[in-house]
Amino acid sequence: MNDQAHDDDLDLLAPAKGSADELLDANAHDDPLDPMRHSAAHVMAEAVLELFPGTKLGIGPAIDGGFYYDFEVARPLTPEDLAAIEERMRASIAADHPFVRKEWDPDEGRTFLAAKGQSYKVEILDDLRTAAGLKGEKPPVVTTYQHGPFIDLCRGPHVPSTGRIGPFRLLSVAGAYWRGREDRPMLQRIYGTVWSTQEELDTYLWRREEARKRDHRRLGVALDLFSFHDVSPGSAFWHPKGQRLWRTLEGAMREVQEARGYQEISTPILVHRKLWEQSGHWDHYAENMFRVEAEGQTFSLKPMNCPESTYIYRSRVRSYRDLPLRFSEYGRLHRNERSGALSGLTRVRHFVQDDAHIYVRPDQLGDEIRALLGEVSTTYAWFGLSPRFAFATRPEKALGDPAVWERAEGLILAALRDAGVDFVINPGDGTFYAPKIDIYIDDALGRQWQLATIQADLMMLPERFDLHYVDEEGRPQRPIAIHRAIYGSLERFIGILVEHFGGAFPFWCAPVQAVVVPIADRHNEAGAELAEVLRARGIRVEVDDSSNRMNYKIRAAQEQKIPYMLVLGDREVAARAAAPRTRSGEQQEPLGWEALADRLAAEAAARRPD
Repeated sequence: MNDQAHDDDLDLLAPAKGSADELLDANAHDDPLDPMRHSAAHVMAEAVLELFPGTKLGIGPAIDGGFYYDFEVARPLTPEDLAAIEERMRASIAADHPFVRKEWDPDEGRTFLAAKGQSYKVEILDDLRTAAGLKGEKPPVVTTYQHGPFIDLCRGPHVPSTGRIGPFRLLSVAGAYWRGREDRPMLQRIYGTVWSTQEELDTYLWRREEARKRDHRRLGVALDLFSFHDVSPGSAFWHPKGQRLWRTLEGAMREVQEARGYQEISTPILVHRKLWEQSGHWDHYAENMFRVEAEGQTFSLKPMNCPESTYIYRSRVRSYRDLPLRFSEYGRLHRNERSGALSGLTRVRHFVQDDAHIYVRPDQLGDEIRALLGEVSTTYAWFGLSPRFAFATRPEKALGDPAVWERAEGLILAALRDAGVDFVINPGDGTFYAPKIDIYIDDALGRQWQLATIQADLMMLPERFDLHYVDEEGRPQRPIAIHRAIYGSLERFIGILVEHFGGAFPFWCAPVQAVVVPIADRHNEAGAELAEVLRARGIRVEVDDSSNRMNYKIRAAQEQKIPYMLVLGDREVAARAAAPRTRSGEQQEPLGWEALADRLAAEAAARRPD
């Protein structure tokens, strides 16, 4: 299925690219603020060189929301250093130095940078020279930009002068391997952000601070949902409340699948390498697989479910009348992510997808894709999320015949247009075996996440596994295989939900939907009775029969983000009634226990996003 997507939502990290050309052109973005951000990176590098003579410069690109620059500095940088760097930057901006572009002869430019001791810049130029030589071309012209006393290897563009740089803030320091390779030197990367107005900067900083508060790694522990332990890096240990949330989401998706005629399957986790060789994954994905040697043979923990579903498809002859054939699977997957890339639930080694593989006739593809887009819209509406769609086309290293790719892309484009949804095209961003539709959402903090995916596969499964169905005239025909996931990785989806809602989940999926709060010990028996009435309607309820005072119990329930608190005193017990209090502090009208249970059950069934 699809690769895990990843966003670092706190520092907006952009991994360093590898080739010399990419490093030199690292500031090439489409955001209109990028020239200002890249210019701010140059001003920051100027300040660092002034404060720490002898510093060696790496690269300093614009990234989403800001910029960074990598430095080799003699000692670790501190928060106090960032304040000093900011002060020097403000002086340079106040001076309003113009950015001046200069072209150099390749040898002259290299000599100039080498004389300044900028070995990382020299390495970039040497690699560009080598690449040009391999192509039979001349070394490229060296371009630099200078403002005030500072000069740097750069393609640009920049703002006209330093005075055009808007309000900024330096954010943090992190380690970063040169060129992103662990065998290269560890540099210090300073992150910053810059905006056109102070209001935009303040909004960004608020969102950043709010993101820290909502960090699912912190809230997951505070809400007793999950934890991580070094005995199994990159794998979540799900606590009872987290497992309730998981099963609730899974159950809701199963209802959607049942309504559309999916058939659930389960396939082995440990699979022989010959399967992955046949599918093409061994050539394209082997480095991401966990391998197991047994009795002289090589197996792997499956990183995706796709190929195994073909064995169930081929278990008997399929007729054109059998299609569409929808196989769903909540398969446990393992991917050998590098330890440095692991990030809570959003980048893990062990995860489960709400996966499905749908086998259709070519004439059924359009209707099926339109129905799947409907599944996405229905599901995301439960959380108040609005999906956006992107069509990803054939990548450079693709499996199969380009003509087949062209046909698959044409079928998906037609289905998207027939569905009447707005979409953008991401050229070359398909999987190695299929074009796809990626679905994106923006969370409560305006951050973009890629979640669902729909892929139309005419090659990897149908051809490599020799799949057929018998048509009306008794002739064998190839089906099309649709790979689809709506949540995507359940782990990642839950991590995103935790941060989107700040842990205050909608009532329908909250791990604990209500807590009964007896005021005194004499009310505990009635509290247990009310809880049983609610459980009989399917409400997830707890009773706080501790010896704590009522206000403490209510505060504890609010800290746990429980949607409703049901306080029972003498009057409520006598009337067999309860007045729900929401986690936001709203006091609702009292209802009889049975009526309250019916109301909450209806609220849960509606799956509203609150």
